[in-house]
Amino acid sequence: MFSPSQSDVRRFFCEAARKLRERAPLTPIEALAAEWIEAHPEYRAELADVERALGADYAPESGRTNPFLHLSMHLSISEQLSIDQPPGIKQAVELLAARLGSLHDAQHAAMECLGETLWKSQHSGRAPDGAAYLECVRRRATRGS
Repeated sequence: MFSPSQSDVRRFFCEAARKLRERAPLTPIEALAAEWIEAHPEYRAELADVERALGADYAPESGRTNPFLHLSMHLSISEQLSIDQPPGIKQAVELLAARLGSLHDAQHAAMECLGETLWKSQHSGRAPDGAAYLECVRRRATRGS
């Protein structure tokens, strides 16, 4: 299993952003990341300076959004959709996108479900509950809750 460090993740997104700015060739995973980087222009400055990115602190009490976590979650959900894992997630997010009018907004809603699922997993010491995650996304797709 691939377990990148915090520094690896930050370097990856900064490098993808650099290649995007310079119109340099991107690997397939960088191209996918670049789509989400383009969708979040508010992160440009933070992605432009690797050294600053490596030292940045995004503790909850700072009130700052962690762009690397946010982009990583977009990337994770995109990967989930590409392989439909957990089974049914692709359809649930497509329904959510239709209800909300955009895949970007649907991913943000799914991100809340994913974050909740990961938080519960970390606090219980158990593996993430894919069924609960899927049900959360389905609920948002059908009722908006």
